[in-house]
Amino acid sequence: MAVSATAGPAAAQGTPAPKAGAKSGPLGASEQRGGPATTQATPPNPVIPDPRRNVPASIFTSFDANQKAVAAKVSAYLSSLQTLVGNFVQVGPDGSKTKGDFYIQKPGKVRFEYEPPTPIDIVADGSSLVVRDRKLATQDVYPLSQTPLRYLLSDRIDLLKDTNVIAVSADDLYVTITIEEKQALIGTSRLMLMLGAKDGQLKQWTVTDPQGYDTTIAVYNLDTTKKLDPAMFKIDFTNYSTPPG
Repeated sequence: MAVSATAGPAAAQGTPAPKAGAKSGPLGASEQRGGPATTQATPPNPVIPDPRRNVPASIFTSFDANQKAVAAKVSAYLSSLQTLVGNFVQVGPDGSKTKGDFYIQKPGKVRFEYEPPTPIDIVADGSSLVVRDRKLATQDVYPLSQTPLRYLLSDRIDLLKDTNVIAVSADDLYVTITIEEKQALIGTSRLMLMLGAKDGQLKQWTVTDPQGYDTTIAVYNLDTTKKLDPAMFKIDFTNYSTPPG
């Protein structure tokens, strides 16, 4: 399942991943727990995956010792994160860019707030994820368990055991891990995580929805020390109901 969020009716698959002209949204990441926060004065330029890339489809993918070690290191890093606050830049399937702030409290809670004029908030309370449109006063609800980015919200995770990893690679700039998820009624979605090769910190992710649309989110100005108000992750199911007619 990939969620969508920019202007327009929500479309839906994964967590924050929109179609062109649909709603789009993301989900979080990054910085070693207890480590110094990474500060970046200007937003990063997201690395956009080649839409013609060839992604392995076999669920029986095998990895060598180096790839397994990379996956284990990324798993330990993701498991070390508990609270995370930062900024994000999102590039939608149509190339449009939006920015905002995000807040993560593991396990299972996240909030994305988009800068104006985008009237979107995305909130997960541990079991449900909603895409709110403040302008239209509407809200689309999805089970958090059906969003591929839930892996970033897991308290602890072993990527090779808990997910279907189909690709592991590394170069001088990035370590990249791609997870594939197949659901009978929805289709196949993918989550591609990219971490810095030198600092080991999460830099961005790309969600590919079952229709093949990519949404990329780059994160920066990360802080793992802030105390978050639990009310930030409370979902109001009454104020954002779809108006009759």
